[in-house]
Amino acid sequence: MAAAASSGSTGESTQAHSKWLDAHYDPVANLFTFSSCITLADLHGDGDCKLVVGDLGPTGYEMKLKVYQGMGLLSENALPDLPASVVAFLMDQHEPRVPAVAVASGPFIYVYKNLRPYFKFTLPPMEPNPMEKSVWDQAKEDKVDLLSMKEMLEEMRENSEIPLSVQSLRFLTLDPPEMESFVNQHKLQPIKRQTVITCMATLKKNMVDEDAVSCLVIGTESTEILILDPEAFTILAKMTVPSVPAFLDVTGQFDVEYRLTVACRNGCIYILRRESKRPKYSIELTAQAVGLVRVQKNIVAACSDDTLQSYTQKGKKLWVIPLPAAPITMALLDEKFQSFQAVLVALANMEVQVYREKNLVNVIQTQDVVSSICFGRYGREDNTLIMTTKGGGLIIKIMKRTATFNKGDAVVGAPMAQSIKLNVPKKTKLYVDQTLRERESAVAMHRVFQTDLSRIRLMAARAYVQALECSMAPISESLQEPIKMNAVVQGMGPKFKLILNLQNMSDIRAIAGLVISFLYDEKLYSVQHPFFKAPMLVPGLNYPLVTFVTCLSDQAISDIIKVFVLREGETEPLLTAHISMPVSEGLAGV
Repeated sequence: MAAAASSGSTGESTQAHSKWLDAHYDPVANLFTFSSCITLADLHGDGDCKLVVGDLGPTGYEMKLKVYQGMGLLSENALPDLPASVVAFLMDQHEPRVPAVAVASGPFIYVYKNLRPYFKFTLPPMEPNPMEKSVWDQAKEDKVDLLSMKEMLEEMRENSEIPLSVQSLRFLTLDPPEMESFVNQHKLQPIKRQTVITCMATLKKNMVDEDAVSCLVIGTESTEILILDPEAFTILAKMTVPSVPAFLDVTGQFDVEYRLTVACRNGCIYILRRESKRPKYSIELTAQAVGLVRVQKNIVAACSDDTLQSYTQKGKKLWVIPLPAAPITMALLDEKFQSFQAVLVALANMEVQVYREKNLVNVIQTQDVVSSICFGRYGREDNTLIMTTKGGGLIIKIMKRTATFNKGDAVVGAPMAQSIKLNVPKKTKLYVDQTLRERESAVAMHRVFQTDLSRIRLMAARAYVQALECSMAPISESLQEPIKMNAVVQGMGPKFKLILNLQNMSDIRAIAGLVISFLYDEKLYSVQHPFFKAPMLVPGLNYPLVTFVTCLSDQAISDIIKVFVLREGETEPLLTAHISMPVSEGLAGV
C-alpha cells in the first residue's frame, strides 16, 4: 500500500523524530467498531492483505461486514445482528490457501469464504428450566390463569439458579391486555434457552506456521469456553470459567499443548491449559479489564482504574503502571523484523501510548478518541497501524523502517531507577555459617518462634479482656449503647481546652440519658464542668463536648484525668478514657 500523507496528519507525525508515516486519514469513513471486530487477512491469497471490519453502524441498526483494500472500500455484506468478534482463519489445506472470515453475532457464527456466505454455526441450545417448562405445559392445556403464570415465572426469575428463556422474559414485560394473545401465540412452541457469544479467538490445530489450519475458540454468556473443529464445526473441547468471558488470548496448538487466557466480567483473569475443565490459575485485577494481550510469556491487561498491569502466566504480578487517562482499548504491536513486541493502549485523552515492558517508548496523538486498534500487515506493508475513532474516522499509519523504540524515547512512564539492578554484596563467611546453623536447627527455631508468638497472642488477649472489663476500649462493648469516644487536649497551659468526641455507632437507634464525669487530682487541676449530661446521640454524627481544665500547680508536673461515660442511674461506666495531660508551660493564676 502506498503511503500518502493526508491533510489531516497528526501533530506528532509532523515532527522530525516521529516513528510513523501518515498513510491515510478519513474522518467520515463511518466505521463504528471495536478492536475485537477488526482484523487483517490475505483474503485472496495474493499477498495483498485486506482490512476486515465488523461495522456496528452509526445507530446500531445498519450492521455490515466491510472489507477495505488500500484506502477504499472493496466490498460489504449486511449482517443480521450486532457483531461481537471478527477473526480470519484457515479451515483446510486446500490450495490456494485462502482464509475464511468468521463473524460472531448472537448465538451464531457466520463464516465467509471469498467474501461470500459459506457456513452458519449455531451454538447448541441449553437445557431449559424444568419448572418453567411445566408452567408453559399447563398454559398449553389451559390449566393456569395468566396472573398465576406471571407470579410463578417472576418467582423463578428471582430464586432459580437456571435463567428463564427469552420467551418467558418477554412475557413478564407485557401488560395484562397483551398477555393472552402472547400466550396463545407461543404456548405451542417448545421452550428454548439459547446463549450468545461474547468473544472469539483462533487456535492453531497442529502446527505453528502462519498458514496453518486454526480452530475457533469462543466464549459464551453461559460462562463456557468452546473449541470448534475448523472443518466440521463440531465441539472439540468445552471448559467452564467462573464468570462471563470478555476477552480471550490463545497460544499453542490444540493437538500438542495450548493455553487459554480469559478475562472475565468479574474482574479476574483465568488461565486454562489443555484437558483442564476448570481454570488452573486465577488473577484478581484491581478493576474491570478493558483489554488483554499476551507479550511473549507475560499477560498485560488495561484496567478501568486507569492502570496497566502485567502478570506471569502463573498469576504472579510483575508491575503496575498508572495511565494518564482512562484506557479505551489495547492491542499487540508485533514487529517481526526487529523481533520485539510492545503494547498499544488507546486512551480517552486522544493518545495512543506504546509500552515496551513497563517503559513508555512512544506516544501517538490522534484527532479523536480511538475506539479500535489493530497492528499488522496491510497491503504489502508489514508494520501498519490501523485505528478507528469514536466519531467513525479511519486512521492508517505505517511504521518507519528506521524506527527504534528505546526506553528514553518518551519522558513519561516508569522511572529509570526501577530498571537498575541492585548491587547485591557477595556472601560472607558469617552469612554462610548463619545459613548452615538455621538449616540444621530449623525445627527448634520454628518451635521457639511459635511459642513466642502464642505467648504474645495470649498477652494481647488478656490485655483486651482487661480493657473490656474496665471499659477502657475505644468502643463500648454494650450492644444497646455502642459508643465511640476519643479526647483531644488543646492549649499550652495553665488553661487547657479538653474536647471529647462522642459518636453513636448504631445504625438506626439513637442514644439518650448519658452523663460525663471526670476523676482527677483536685490539688493539680480544676475542671470547669466535672459532671454534665450528654445530648442525645444520633447515629453517625460526631458530637464534640468541650470543657476547660486549669492547672493549679506551678511545678512542671502533670497527671492523668479519667473520663467516664455512664448511663443515668448506673454505677458501671460504659466507656473509660485516661487522658495524659501535658505539662503546663505557664504559671497558675497568670
